[in-house]
Amino acid sequence: MLNNDRLFLFFNKEFPFNKEGLEEFINTFTVKTFRKNDALLNFGDTEKELRFLDKGVVREFYSSDGREKNIDFHLQSSFITDFVSLNHSAPTRKHQQCLTEITLRSLSLEKFNEFTNRYQCGKLFIDTIFQRIIDKKEDSQYNQFIKSPEELYLDILKQKPEWLNEIPQYHLASYLGITPETLSRIRKRIS
Repeated sequence: MLNNDRLFLFFNKEFPFNKEGLEEFINTFTVKTFRKNDALLNFGDTEKELRFLDKGVVREFYSSDGREKNIDFHLQSSFITDFVSLNHSAPTRKHQQCLTEITLRSLSLEKFNEFTNRYQCGKLFIDTIFQRIIDKKEDSQYNQFIKSPEELYLDILKQKPEWLNEIPQYHLASYLGITPETLSRIRKRIS
């Protein structure tokens, strides 16, 4: 039943379509599964589909000269699409990798455009998603600049406690810009 479907619940809460449009939209997505460590998106790829994470954990990161910097983590019930790449048909600068086995649903850009041409809510969806991306990026950049790693860790503890159970410590350390050893010391001080 759609009332228990994560994608339905996401849209019903965040973007109230008319019920017929929402059911039609959800039923056009294709279910895909990926294994732990599979790449979902690589630098230089151009995003061509909407991707909604039903189950599992995905990390998003930058990579250059053999170095990686985690910039975000996605857990179930969220879109993991690089909307900037999708909207501008431009190559992404990000990588995405499965930290666990995942299940996601995808919808081609072509099918999404067909849907948004029939229903006006599609523009609202894109506008709202872009605003959230901008707001999240601004907050993240500000926090990375102004807060200490310990303060950033406390923010995760308060706002995203599920990260502490789902994401390996060395990935969290990369996100915080510190070594795993430093993160261990912070965790010991806080406990």
